[in-house]
Amino acid sequence: MLAARLMRLDDQAHVHAHDHHQLVLSLAGRAEFEVGGRGGEVCRMRACLVPGDAAHEFAGMGDNRMLILDLDEQGTPAADLSLLAELFESPRYPTLDADFQHLLSYAGAELDRYGSDPHLARALGGVLLRALHLRMFGERKPAVATGLDLPRLDRYIGEHLARRIRVVELAQVACLSPSHFHAQFKDSVGLTPHQYLLKTRLDHAARLLRESPLPLVRIAEECGFSSQSALTTAMRRYLGLTPKRLRGL
Repeated sequence: MLAARLMRLDDQAHVHAHDHHQLVLSLAGRAEFEVGGRGGEVCRMRACLVPGDAAHEFAGMGDNRMLILDLDEQGTPAADLSLLAELFESPRYPTLDADFQHLLSYAGAELDRYGSDPHLARALGGVLLRALHLRMFGERKPAVATGLDLPRLDRYIGEHLARRIRVVELAQVACLSPSHFHAQFKDSVGLTPHQYLLKTRLDHAARLLRESPLPLVRIAEECGFSSQSALTTAMRRYLGLTPKRLRGL
C-alpha cells in the first residue's frame, strides 16, 4: 500500500505511532520531528523517514505544506520490500539535492491538481521513493574508498563560514585534486560541495535567527552571504520561509 497526500502540519505538537512507514517531505516551510528519540527538521533540503511503529512527535513551524507518503508492506511487491527495509531501517533525516527538489515540486504540483486519482498518487510516490533510495544507497561508495575526513572538513567550514569558501580549498584540506574531491564528496555525502556549503550556511543562519538577537545583516555576514537580500532569497527558495518569518516562529 502506498498513499500520498498534501497537508499542513499545525503548530501544536502531536505524538503518535502507526504500523506503516512514513516519508515526510516539504513543499514549503518547515516542521520539527522527533522519531525514536532522534530529533530533526523537515524543510526543502531535508526529509524525514519514520519507520513503522516508531513513536514520533512533530509540529509544523508556521506556514508549511508537506507531501506525506504512507507505506504499508502488505501488498508490496517482493522486489520493493528490500528497498523499504533499507530506507526505514531506522529514523533518518536525509538531505535532498537540487534535482530531487525539482522532482518533488513537480510531484506536488501534480498531486495538487490530480490528487483524487489514486493511481497517479501511487506512481508519483513510487518515483520519489525510488529516487530517494538511489541517492541514499544506489550510488553510495564504501567510506574507505573515499578517504574523506568529513569532521575535519566541517571544522574548516565552520572556522571560515563568514567568507567565501572555494572548493579548491576544501580539496586541499582533503589532500585531493579538485576534480577527485568533487566526485568523492558527491558520492560520499549525496550533495555537491557547493550544495553542502549552502546547506551549512542556511542551517547556521536559521539557528542564529531562532537563538540570537543579532540583526539580519550581521547574521548574513557571519554565515557568508554577500548581503541581507542574498540570505533572504536563499531562505525563501530553499526553506520556504523568510528570515523575519523564521525568527517569529
